[in-house]
Amino acid sequence: MSVIAEESVRGTGGSVFKEISADNDEDNQPTEIESLCMNCYQNGMTRILLTKIPFFKEVIISSFTCPNCSWSNTEIQSAGRIQDQGIAYTLKVKSIQDMNREVVKADSATTRIPELDFEIPPYTQKGSLSTIEGLLDRAVAGLEQDQPLRNVIDDPSGNSFVENPFAPQKDEALSVSHYKRTPQQDAQLGIKAEDEEEKPSNDIDCMRNEVLTFNTNCPECNAPASTNMKLVQIPHFKEVIIMATNCDDCGHRTNEVKSGGATEELGTKITLHLTDVTDMSRDLLKSETCSILIPELEFELGMAAVGGKFTTLEGLLKDIKDLIVSKNPFTCGDSSTSDRTEKLKLFGEKIDKIMAGEMDVHIVLDDPAGNSYLQNVYAPDPDPEMTTEKYTRTFEQNEDLGLNDMKTEGYQE
Repeated sequence: MSVIAEESVRGTGGSVFKEISADNDEDNQPTEIESLCMNCYQNGMTRILLTKIPFFKEVIISSFTCPNCSWSNTEIQSAGRIQDQGIAYTLKVKSIQDMNREVVKADSATTRIPELDFEIPPYTQKGSLSTIEGLLDRAVAGLEQDQPLRNVIDDPSGNSFVENPFAPQKDEALSVSHYKRTPQQDAQLGIKAEDEEEKPSNDIDCMRNEVLTFNTNCPECNAPASTNMKLVQIPHFKEVIIMATNCDDCGHRTNEVKSGGATEELGTKITLHLTDVTDMSRDLLKSETCSILIPELEFELGMAAVGGKFTTLEGLLKDIKDLIVSKNPFTCGDSSTSDRTEKLKLFGEKIDKIMAGEMDVHIVLDDPAGNSYLQNVYAPDPDPEMTTEKYTRTFEQNEDLGLNDMKTEGYQE
């Protein structure tokens, strides 16, 4: 029986989905089904129409009305599969006539009006077949309809539609773009790409998306503590690993930064001319192989003195002051002298002046491994107060980095 019915349909060239038409077509009448009203729990009537929207696709339109409580509801569902790509319609509403454009909005679609900072999130409304005006009336009461605004529909399922009244010609006020769905959007739609199902789990990807925690001991009191580790992408630079340890017993806190990549082929020397106190807020990544120089103070700090840090320029200068002045064992006790203490105190005062923007100095970060970074506040344009120099490492620098004895080719022979 099913084969005969199928061939009968094919033989007549018919289809259960008819295009929307104002003509009274007996073959394109809605199906009526008695159903329960969810408002008064009495019986009402649901009408279902299988139709095809011109220049779009087949849809299922359902409308419910209750004669007992007068409650009504309409919704629309796509009769096809979820599309391979999501779709975004951007419409510039220029006249009152644009309010009459037909819109098919799937329940997975997001509607935005950027000028009003307004958004209808997905799955907060049932799918609907309406107009631009009806879409807005449903979401916001009393919204003025004749003002210029940009109405955006973004549907990851690809099953929404905004009418082009000039079809098949191009609509200059409407832009349509297709895009690849994100994994989160696929999860919302209940689907998953085949290549993602076959893709093995990646430890690096896990580190990018979460903070890893492992047990360790406090470097101060040796009590059990926990260390948090996170892989972070620094804009215009590279990935780094930030590690932070907090001790609940003694309150000691420490953080350390490791480069997430290999040693660069060339060393990097970054020179910044401090011209304003706002320079203190620049982000700074100092690897453990980076030396710090302040030529105006005749000061140089070796590569491993303060370890790897991801901080600001002000934070780095505070660490230098603490290391040289506050935590220096030669400034107190029997080993201190008045002359040495006075010099270190004067150095600390100069650091304070630099942080206050009262001294014209240069800060130099010299990293032979090329894994240090200083924020360019003018990015992507060049920074007029900062120079970055790439240079070839000396034999001694390669020796300090352990590169001279490193064999990367033929090491299995």
